[in-house]
Amino acid sequence: MNNIHLEPLGNGVKIYVSESYHFSTDTILLADFSKPKAYKKCADLGTGCGTIPLLWLKGDKSLKIDAVELQQNACELAEKSVELNGFADNMRIINADLRELNGILPLGCYDLVVCNPPYKLGGSGIKNPESARLIARHESECTLDDICKTASKLLQFGGRFCVCQRPERLADVMEGMRRFDIEPKRLRLVQQRAGKAPKLFLLEGRRGGKRGYLDVMPTLFIEDESGNFSDEMMKIYGDYKSEVSS
Repeated sequence: MNNIHLEPLGNGVKIYVSESYHFSTDTILLADFSKPKAYKKCADLGTGCGTIPLLWLKGDKSLKIDAVELQQNACELAEKSVELNGFADNMRIINADLRELNGILPLGCYDLVVCNPPYKLGGSGIKNPESARLIARHESECTLDDICKTASKLLQFGGRFCVCQRPERLADVMEGMRRFDIEPKRLRLVQQRAGKAPKLFLLEGRRGGKRGYLDVMPTLFIEDESGNFSDEMMKIYGDYKSEVSS
């Protein structure tokens, strides 16, 4: 792995990242959108270097989190971060294929499952030749249906499944959720700034939820009219942004 280094996440928590395994604004937005309540049991599918669980734990040490990742190198980075931050009692790294978790994780008992999935359909677009980035960006190892199916198996009745994706995949994600008994319940679009088309959506579904109502939240703007981070984005970033800037 090239260029392994530490980056701050705020509140004294730090994460090991590399050229191949790092995080983006999308990851931070999904962590904020899905933030669990205290003492909940959570799973992060395709955790990469473990950013989402670490962001949750920086504010709540009562959580129990299983973080699943297919790529061994990413798991090794995440393990280093768990050890560095003293989160061994809260966060477990599972090096496994999310499609084959029977017998590895307990089924039907999680309060929350999240996934920041590949954005591009398998076979579409120019594929990145580096395998780590290919897996992260294209559905080469799993599909949206695979993810929704696994989330449904892991969740208890009424449990939440949260995902972020590009707007052109919204119908696919909703269809996949419903196919596996997860009802879309909360949607938020993300725009870079006013006047631009949405670049991302955040969606929450409920396992076994009743059909018929979707809460469409106000759009989240990343920038204000002056091109600076909006007040809401600065609130979401919290002390992460101030530590990065210092």
